[in-house]
Amino acid sequence: MWMRFKRDRTGVISAFVVLIMFAIAALAPVISWLYGKDPWTRYGQIRPGLLNDNAYPVKPNGGMDSEFWFGLEPGLGRDVLTQLVYGMRTSLSLAVVITILSVVLAIVIGVAGGYLGGKPDYFLGRLTDLMMSFPNQLFFVAFTPVIGALLVSPQDEMPTWLRACVLIFVMWLLGWMTLARLLRGQVLTLREREFIEAAKVAGTPPWRIIRKELLPNLVTPILVQSTYMLPNFVTGVAGLSFLGVGMQGSTPDWGRMFATGAEVYQSDITYMIFPGVAMVIFIVAFNLLGDSVRDAFDPKSGR
Repeated sequence: MWMRFKRDRTGVISAFVVLIMFAIAALAPVISWLYGKDPWTRYGQIRPGLLNDNAYPVKPNGGMDSEFWFGLEPGLGRDVLTQLVYGMRTSLSLAVVITILSVVLAIVIGVAGGYLGGKPDYFLGRLTDLMMSFPNQLFFVAFTPVIGALLVSPQDEMPTWLRACVLIFVMWLLGWMTLARLLRGQVLTLREREFIEAAKVAGTPPWRIIRKELLPNLVTPILVQSTYMLPNFVTGVAGLSFLGVGMQGSTPDWGRMFATGAEVYQSDITYMIFPGVAMVIFIVAFNLLGDSVRDAFDPKSGR
């Protein structure tokens, strides 16, 4: 598998791009320290001459110069580069946690239903169908503020960590079904194979069969599907922030940058370019990486 993947130039380049973006997100505080700026200070408001009377950058191209490499945010005058880097950190951190939780739950439900069969499979299957019947985006937008209101009084501001937990919970709740159904189908096929029957005849406990025999044969669909789930969760987190039900405005986030850019694009199109290009590059690279990983594990799948 590794040799086939190394021969796939598209996959290698995509993996390199993805690793760079994760490294940038992980090293956001270091980049901010070396750059000498942070995403919270309102440079345009505390230093005269950076913003005009309409709160737009005075210099062309969104205020880009040797000091502010990606310019300044219209209105508040915050540094765009550090906002982009920390926004990448926020979006990727949430998406990675949601993906891990969704994959774990999908493995438990999908493998348990497929292997046990009978009534457990029936009830787990109906639960999966029920959860898949909810319109995801509408559910996210409608229930995220509702859950937040149940935890925090409307007069109080929700802490950032709690808001992140609410986002993770809501998106995890509706993010596991596709993989669970896929794994159930794979397990239904595998449990009829000779090596599974031999393990049963030998008196191997069900947990050991699942752990030693089934899970190693499910690595491919789990890994490939995960590479598709993570970019979807990145766009989902950004979409909720764009609609105002995600992270707060004080927390750097790609979705908040898109929301601000949508308000000022007629006067400062530069501000929207950077998060837009970064998100497109990440999603395309991750999807291409998923295709390459799938072809490396199973060359016949790409034909």
